[in-house]
Amino acid sequence: MSHETNALAQIHRQIMWNRLIAVVEEQAQIMIRTAFSTTVREAGDLSAGIFDLHGRMMAQAVTGTPGHVNSMAESVGHFMRKFPPATMKPGDHYITNDPWLGTGHLHDLTVVTPAFHAGKIVGLFANTAHVIDVGGLGMGPEGRSVFEEGLYIPILKCFDQGKPNETFFDFMRAGSRLPVELEGDIYSLCACNDAGAKRLVEMMDEFEMDSLDPLAEFIFDSSRRATLAEIARIPPGTYQAEIYSDGYEEPVRLAASMTILDDGIEVDYAGTSGLSSRGINVPPAYCRAYSCFGIKCVVAPEIPNNWASLAPFRMKIPEGCILNAPHPYPVSVRHVIGHLLPDLMMGCLHQAVPERVTAEGASALWNPPLRGGASVSGQARSNKPVVADFEIITFNSGGTGARPTSDGLNATAFPSGVRTMPVEATENVAPVIIWRKELKPDSGGAGRTRGGAGQVMVIATKSDLEFAVNASFDRIAHAPKGREGGLDGAAGVIALRSGQKLRPKGFQVVPDGDRLVLELPGGAGMGNPAQRPVAAVARDVRDGLVSVANAKALYKVAVSPEGAVDEAATQMLRG
Repeated sequence: MSHETNALAQIHRQIMWNRLIAVVEEQAQIMIRTAFSTTVREAGDLSAGIFDLHGRMMAQAVTGTPGHVNSMAESVGHFMRKFPPATMKPGDHYITNDPWLGTGHLHDLTVVTPAFHAGKIVGLFANTAHVIDVGGLGMGPEGRSVFEEGLYIPILKCFDQGKPNETFFDFMRAGSRLPVELEGDIYSLCACNDAGAKRLVEMMDEFEMDSLDPLAEFIFDSSRRATLAEIARIPPGTYQAEIYSDGYEEPVRLAASMTILDDGIEVDYAGTSGLSSRGINVPPAYCRAYSCFGIKCVVAPEIPNNWASLAPFRMKIPEGCILNAPHPYPVSVRHVIGHLLPDLMMGCLHQAVPERVTAEGASALWNPPLRGGASVSGQARSNKPVVADFEIITFNSGGTGARPTSDGLNATAFPSGVRTMPVEATENVAPVIIWRKELKPDSGGAGRTRGGAGQVMVIATKSDLEFAVNASFDRIAHAPKGREGGLDGAAGVIALRSGQKLRPKGFQVVPDGDRLVLELPGGAGMGNPAQRPVAAVARDVRDGLVSVANAKALYKVAVSPEGAVDEAATQMLRG
């Protein structure tokens, strides 16, 4: 083959690769447009991807979370072991929410669907979505085992050659507080896989393909070589870091030792705290998912995510530690611990490539699962009204850590990447009023670059009637840590409007006439605050992100509430 012919073939394969990414992105967008749960259609808590017949992920949608995508990358192999591709038929859809075979807890449904071209199976589409309710105790840390946390679905067919498995749907409807939404979400998951399969057939016809294998090998070979080349740019050695979570019964230590090798990066979690009796434990696939993401953000952020680009990142997770939960340990809010892992990975990598790493951020999402009605208040209320039954969860985020040359992002989800749910979307589906939602001044850690601001939320039901929150919050006792002289971000707070502090985790009731107050953590700062440009400090004061007092005390800038800088006083402060 001539050089020109080979170059043209390379370009052709790259076009097909890009087309494949467009196919799976359309798959994800269809799920968002058809989903019933606000967690999917408003927050984008989902993943979508295409796999070859060996169960290797070829491409993922840009829309979605790393926890879902990278866990799902492992899950398709489990489906294939139970239902080999040779036994699959057009119109089949397979489903599970097994935390150890899927993406880490029962609220995530994973659906796998075969794609056929010219009567032959050519690949598999998979997706995952976080649904609001699967029964049990509801999403929260209170369970003592996974069996208390909701309906447990083994890998099974939910559609058989296009026909719904009515026995399966009967069980799902009977076991959920939101049967219509749950059934609708399952249909949505199947529909978006069908759409992906249809687009794949069109693509294969257009490019005259009879198999995905040559394209898969091109994708995997290119991705692996590119990832190893990026790893080679990291100084070799072993780097160690630790980070603390508030935990449930006691604080949790996450410890990592990262070794940069010629053929990959290995992380050993020896020294990490043991298992919890409550649902903050992390199944190993979810640990690998967010560990890989944290490394990839620093080492190889531009390389597409697939089986081969993830393969060089290897984890050693000791048995008995909180990051390697065995069945049937409770795992419902595994994200509280799992979302801290990218910060931990960056703590290691900061020692090798500090110019690429951010300060610590709020990390774990602040998703208050809210419940009201008879299940909270009971039937006897001394003639007092009872709020209508509801079950809802709303996604919210604190600030991200400062970057080496830019400030952190305000009230933005990292590492999950989910969108904040609009107030109106929550209030439209439940008798809930969010009275206040605004950025919190002085919550971003001071630094040469400032941490992103957290936010303040005040939540109640209509008429201020009693309701419950199943808290699963972190960064209250252990605020995000700054780097290179940057200061810590503000810690989180959970309380009632009446002043009573609430526990950061667990089912708690907000009584009649009171309201839930959430103060979400701010991201930490990077570098000496006194080196922050004076104009940037003045802008922060004008924007209400930094107080006049903190501008003077932390940043050494004398500025009026309107943002006018006293140059002489500032020069004296900064020496």
